[in-house]
Amino acid sequence: MNNSIIEYIAKETHGKAYKSHRFCFDKELPFPSLTYDDNQTFTIRNDRYGETAPQKVTTSLEILAKTLQKQEKPIFSFFLDGSRRIYKVDDIEYQKRIFPIVGGQIGVACCERKSPDVFRKAILEKHLVLSVPSAADLGLHHDLALGKLVKDVNSSERLKRLGLHLSAILKYEAKKADKDKEEYMNLGTATIQDKMIECEKQVVDELVRKNLLHEDCYLIKDGSLQYPLATKSDFKDLAKYKANYRRVIGVSKSFNPEFSKDKQGRSNAAAIANLPLYHRTPAAVFQESRVGNVFFSVWYVRIRDAKVTDSPFSGIVKIEKVLVTKHEEENGLDSGEVDRITANIINERNPVCYGKDQRWANHLYPIYLTESYLKSQYLSDLHFINLF
Repeated sequence: MNNSIIEYIAKETHGKAYKSHRFCFDKELPFPSLTYDDNQTFTIRNDRYGETAPQKVTTSLEILAKTLQKQEKPIFSFFLDGSRRIYKVDDIEYQKRIFPIVGGQIGVACCERKSPDVFRKAILEKHLVLSVPSAADLGLHHDLALGKLVKDVNSSERLKRLGLHLSAILKYEAKKADKDKEEYMNLGTATIQDKMIECEKQVVDELVRKNLLHEDCYLIKDGSLQYPLATKSDFKDLAKYKANYRRVIGVSKSFNPEFSKDKQGRSNAAAIANLPLYHRTPAAVFQESRVGNVFFSVWYVRIRDAKVTDSPFSGIVKIEKVLVTKHEEENGLDSGEVDRITANIINERNPVCYGKDQRWANHLYPIYLTESYLKSQYLSDLHFINLF
């Protein structure tokens, strides 16, 4: 391969590369935007509660948290974070239309805490990917053609010399002529996001297969558990998802409070913002529209005093747990389990990463360490862009 990787892909797919400006898309947004960890649209179930003994007022977990800290080991031993960086690496012309070629670095890290003094990597997944439009001429057998492209790219002297390889060339749908470049970038980004989600699921599946998750050994996943499933009607997929996530808790540092509503459909935002320190809300039941027949128990807890935070929702995290059994779906999680999980999460808040991350008030320190480790594994933006 004498040409650049993008020029080679353009040649093999009967397109024309333009050598356009390359940049990290995550860092060149036109204006600041607020990003939530729970940006899906989901529906609250007004006919059910998320726990077996729901309270009309908030519940203080301060005493239980202190008691567990003295008498028991933490129930959380594994911590999972996944992220991706998105790049525009070129434009290619197909069928007299110009499409962006989207590049991505995907990282998924799971760290294990063996003891208070031992915190180490358990699993690390790293992938370099490209996403090309469906308008690319891949012949009759798209998957085989994409696989051959990946193999050819990885045989290039440049990648071999650097000890790097491309994990996949993904394909985004680009059939409508009325879409602009930003929409195509979003479509390409979505394919890379989906790839990252699959990597997260595979990491959880590996932990489950090794019997590392059980009643006294939970995993905290940074962000929401409400993944879209590949096929809503695939009951085997649903059953596996529920089984794998029995001992997994999702914790969102940033969340849209307007998604939480009371039984009358009114916003719970003010009630969440006014949570006293170490208090949790009653647990509610949510059903995410893309997931299918899966229900979640969701509640909020304040882990930092409002006096030391700079906004109403700083110091509050959102907690999610998949409802696994039919009894849980109908009656909610046992309130004792909700309290135990919440108290353990309160105990994970220290030490703080104050000054290291603007989200310090919402961070659980083991998750912060996992995020920091994962970020250290990325290629620099300039290095990644110049690969192609």
